[in-house]
Amino acid sequence: MLATFFGAGRIKPGPGTWGSLATLVVWIVISHFLPGGWIVPVNVLLAALVVAVGIPAATRVARATGIKDPQFVVIDETAGQLITLIGAPLAWKSFLAGFILFRAFDIVKPYPVRQLESLPEGTGIVVDDVAAGLYGLVVMQLLLHFGLFGH
Repeated sequence: MLATFFGAGRIKPGPGTWGSLATLVVWIVISHFLPGGWIVPVNVLLAALVVAVGIPAATRVARATGIKDPQFVVIDETAGQLITLIGAPLAWKSFLAGFILFRAFDIVKPYPVRQLESLPEGTGIVVDDVAAGLYGLVVMQLLLHFGLFGH
C-alpha cells in the first residue's frame, strides 16, 4: 500500500504522474491545516519519512515481483515531489510549477539522476527520484528568487 502511495501507482497511463499528482493533492490539504511556521519543517520531515519508509517498501515489492523498478511503485515520486515543494508558497502557480519541474527532471533524468537508478533495490528506486526532486527544488527556488512567477 505504501509503495503504490495508497493505490495511486495502479492508475494508468503514467503511474508516476498519478503518484506525483496524488502527492501534490495530499500536500495541499495537509499544508492548509498547518500554521505558517510549520509548513517547511513538516514538508522536510514528511519527505524524509517517505524516503525512510519508501526504500524498504520499494525493496519489498521489487523482490516480491522480481522486477527491478516496478512502474506501479510510486513512493519514490512521492518523495521527489515533496522535496521539490520545500519552501514553495502555498499557491496554485507554485504547485503547478513544482509538479511540472519534478516530473520533467524525473523523466529526463539529468546527471547523476539516471546513474542513481543502478543502486541496489529500493535505494535505486527511491534515490534517483530524490535527486530529481532536488533538481526541482533548486529550480523552484531560483524561479522564486528571481520572481519569474508570482505567488
